[in-house]
Amino acid sequence: MSSLFFSSSYPKLPSTSSSSSSPAAAGKNRNFTTAAARPPLAGVFRSIDGLICDFLDKKPLRPSVDPSVVLSGNFAPADELPPTTCHVAATGHGRLPSCFHGGAYLLNGPSPRFPPRGPHHLFDGDGMVHAVSFFEGRGPAEPLFCSRHVRTYKYELEGRAGYPIVPSPFSSFNGFWASWARVGLGAARVWAGEFDPLGNGYGTANTSVAVIGGKLYALGENDLPYEIKVSPDGDITTVGRHDFHGGPDFLSMTAHPKTDPSTGETFAIRYNITQPRLTVFRIDPHGIKQPDVPILSMDDTPLMHDFAMTENHVVVNDVQMVMSPHEILKGNPPTRVNLGKIPRLGFIEKREKNGSGMWWVEVPGFNVSHVVNAWEEDDDGGPTLVLVGMVMKSVEHAFERMDSTRVLMEEIRVSLTRREVMTRRRLSARVLDMPAINRAYVGKKTRYAYASQVAPSLVTSGVVKVDLSLSSDDCIVGSRTYGPGCTGNEPFFVPREPNNPDSDEDDGYLVAYVHDCNARESKFLVMDAKSPTLEIVAVVELPGRVPSGFHGLFGLLMLGMRYGVTLLGFKPLWGMGRSASQRADAVCRPPLAVRTSETALPPARTRGIRKAHIFLPIVAFSAYEERDALTHTSSISISYLTSMSVVHFREAI
Repeated sequence: MSSLFFSSSYPKLPSTSSSSSSPAAAGKNRNFTTAAARPPLAGVFRSIDGLICDFLDKKPLRPSVDPSVVLSGNFAPADELPPTTCHVAATGHGRLPSCFHGGAYLLNGPSPRFPPRGPHHLFDGDGMVHAVSFFEGRGPAEPLFCSRHVRTYKYELEGRAGYPIVPSPFSSFNGFWASWARVGLGAARVWAGEFDPLGNGYGTANTSVAVIGGKLYALGENDLPYEIKVSPDGDITTVGRHDFHGGPDFLSMTAHPKTDPSTGETFAIRYNITQPRLTVFRIDPHGIKQPDVPILSMDDTPLMHDFAMTENHVVVNDVQMVMSPHEILKGNPPTRVNLGKIPRLGFIEKREKNGSGMWWVEVPGFNVSHVVNAWEEDDDGGPTLVLVGMVMKSVEHAFERMDSTRVLMEEIRVSLTRREVMTRRRLSARVLDMPAINRAYVGKKTRYAYASQVAPSLVTSGVVKVDLSLSSDDCIVGSRTYGPGCTGNEPFFVPREPNNPDSDEDDGYLVAYVHDCNARESKFLVMDAKSPTLEIVAVVELPGRVPSGFHGLFGLLMLGMRYGVTLLGFKPLWGMGRSASQRADAVCRPPLAVRTSETALPPARTRGIRKAHIFLPIVAFSAYEERDALTHTSSISISYLTSMSVVHFREAI
């Protein structure tokens, strides 16, 4: 076996190489360039950065951007750890279930490479993936554990500089003078060639991991995904930044894409500060992005962290947390809570070609942080869409006092014919977040959900099982508390028999990383999802600390054919219920034709502003020519970077 997720025959793009001009590379991984030598002004920039932090930043720092607060406890950064053998605990618990053999569990989360020199938000940390692998041939009692940073452009750039240099929309705006000084410093750095956010992005890839088109990615919603892979020795490597053949205007996507278990298609969204403020799109099973569906019926830019997908619809959450770039002029962060806004749910059919089919329903107070699941059913009121989500209370504290917010699980039912809310109910009074389901049921009617139980300090103290079929206001039917001094991470459901379509929905295991702050030990817990106590059936003792992170997944090794080439890939468990003919069609179908132009992308046909995307508080300018080998026409693309957006103009020439 050459590798998990991809064989060695797949081109590994080094993170410091220059961009390839081949058509194949243009639609796949975007290489980025970091100069071999630091620019002449690098030392001056570092000194100016220190002066801003020492003398211009508003003191004392707000708790939300104070490194001594946000990086305390198990939120502290972790060191990288090469693949290391760990052991399944021999006493007190059973053996590791056979469904784990040949698989790996990965969790993504923030872990800053360098100590912050100034303000720092929890969301600013560099992405780090923690993987425990159960490879065939090593024995069930000898898993491998590894922790590696995602080698993003930001990570490599700051590694060369030796300190954090890329601004953040969450923490860089800390008072009028500090904010504008950082705007000027960022512009100077781009002018001097120290970094290029227009061409290379600036994201941290610290939020989630997902399988799209048979490949594994680390994602963050302010940039494109980064492809990663796990080798047979358990190591995690970064392949490169990936654009799914989306073109130069495709600059970011949600960190919560939804893959339809029936078709293998992945649906996703992205939001922007100018029209279209929201874009819905899909990526086919081959990993090729399909045309955008722009949504123009929005007055502001909500921070849509998650969304829902059903058999026929995509559902988005127009929440009260919004982007307001004009706040930068006052020295404030561009993120704020609009308490005068009424949250809405937006519904659009999955096969809609433009945004005119989007319709909205106002739902006061329905600020969804994460979606549990959504599905369609027929009841006495006709066709109904059911959405279960994690709803934020005390939303006014969402940015500055996250520990003061409460997240509750709620269910809402919307009539698809009358286009109105039918019922809304709370499923539990406990503060919960980071939900999970059996992913074979994504977009389908679900009975069971699982979620982390959250303490006031944002510590995950345990996990619960929720029966969505109950009519009471407390639908919790199972729970486990991790114990004093212990903090956990997001649970993930692993089916016991992923290829058995007759298995019960909850026939499987919950897995989670748990850190004991008193004993200073991290463990990988395997819990029986059917048990009312979520009984622990196996414990893997880890050789390194797993900090409090965000989202993860478990997957199995798969051997198959793709585009006529045999390779080893990552198979998400929730897609294994498809028929043999569906699987064969998904992996053997030939790839789509690609234009043989310099960029392997069709030229733009329209005039005027094409796209806008949230970027950095700096100013930059770039231009390039694009030629189409089929039509022998050319177009010129001009990009300029304002304080918080990138605007692209294209004109045929």
